[in-house]
Amino acid sequence: MKIYTKSGDKGKTSLFDNTRVAKDSLRVESYGTIDELNSSLGFAKNFVEEKEVYNIIRSVQRKLFNLAGELATPDWESFPEKISQEDIKFLEEKIDHYLDQMNKKERSMFIIPGSSKASGALHQSRTICRRAERRITALAKEADISSDLQKYINRLSDLLYTLARYLEKELDYVEFKKQ
Repeated sequence: MKIYTKSGDKGKTSLFDNTRVAKDSLRVESYGTIDELNSSLGFAKNFVEEKEVYNIIRSVQRKLFNLAGELATPDWESFPEKISQEDIKFLEEKIDHYLDQMNKKERSMFIIPGSSKASGALHQSRTICRRAERRITALAKEADISSDLQKYINRLSDLLYTLARYLEKELDYVEFKKQ
C-alpha cells in the first residue's frame, strides 16, 4: 500500500463521510490542530515521570482521535464515538484532583512556564489546545458543532494547564508593578 494517493494534490481533502473540501477550510484547520495537539502530547509525555499523569495524557490522546473524527464529520451526530458528558467529567475530576495538590495562592499567580521539560512541553501543548479551541469556535459560527466537543476542548486546556503547573519544578512568578 502506498501512503500517497495524489487525491490532495490540488488542495482538497476528504472528510470522514468522503465529502471533498479545501485543505484550508476551518473544518480541516480545526481537526488538523487537534492532530497537532495530539502529536505535541505524544512528545510531552516522554518527559513525564509520574505514571498517573502519563496515563491521563495517553487517555486524552485516544479521545483526541474521537474529537478529530467528530470534527471531520459534518453530520457529527452520526459519528460513532462522540465526545460525551462523561469525557468532560473525567477532565474535571482530574483538574480538581491536581489543583487540590497545589497551594491555593500559587494556583492563581502567573508564572514563567517550563521549569522542567515535562511542564514546558505540557505548556506548549496547552497553547496548541487553546489555538484548537479558537479554530473550533470559528468553525461553530458556520457549522453545527457539538456543545460537548466545545466543552471538552475548553476543559482540556484547563487540564493541561493544571498538569503543567503540577509538574513545575519551581515556580518563577511574574509580578506586575503596582501603580
